Amino acid sequence: MVESFNWKNIFLKDLDFGIALEIGMRTVIMFALVLIFLRSTGKKGVRQLSIFEVAIIIALGSAAGDPMLSGESAILPSVLVFLVILLVYRVITFFAAKYQKVENILEGVPMYIIENGRFTMNEQGDANFAQDEFFAEMRVQGIEHVGQVRTAVLETNGQVSFLFFEDEDVKPGLPIYPKVYQKKTNKITATGLYACTHCAEVLRLTQQEACSRCQKEEWVAAISDKRVK
Repeated sequence: MVESFNWKNIFLKDLDFGIALEIGMRTVIMFALVLIFLRSTGKKGVRQLSIFEVAIIIALGSAAGDPMLSGESAILPSVLVFLVILLVYRVITFFAAKYQKVENILEGVPMYIIENGRFTMNEQGDANFAQDEFFAEMRVQGIEHVGQVRTAVLETNGQVSFLFFEDEDVKPGLPIYPKVYQKKTNKITATGLYACTHCAEVLRLTQQEACSRCQKEEWVAAISDKRVK
């Protein structure tokens, strides 16, 4: 017969008021130390963090976690860990500012995603490129199709920078809104302008054929609407 749960043991175990007070004090102290450290790095928000800086924060969380909960872990060793992390951070950022190669290794480099109204070929081979997420970012910016965009760059902080065509220069392009994009097909039954769903190349097709740029065979009817400003 399965014994009933001991809810007191699950939620409290040996916790008493004194231990709870100590945990509270440890948490406040460690939280304050983490805030002080983050302020010392000069960063203002998460959107400005690179992968390197996220790794630093994870290391901070690991160092801060044990003293918050464990009465057997002293706070001063964690402070020492914080100081070492800060020193390493300062040294690495110094060399990153001085040497471009070091900065590229730590921060990455901006990646061109769209040029002249179509996808660049390099991002399609990148396993980290998520087309659905990128389309969502474009829709947030009021973009209806790829032909409205002259250049799109994925920055090292995860943001995307866009340069747009003037209205008179907008090209027929790959639609990015789901209802239209989902009409993609591998069978061309009517003559018209079609956009390759892989590279956004636009061709006038009379029958099914492979894209002349990427050799894929999935198409959707191109649209040429101007941006709504």
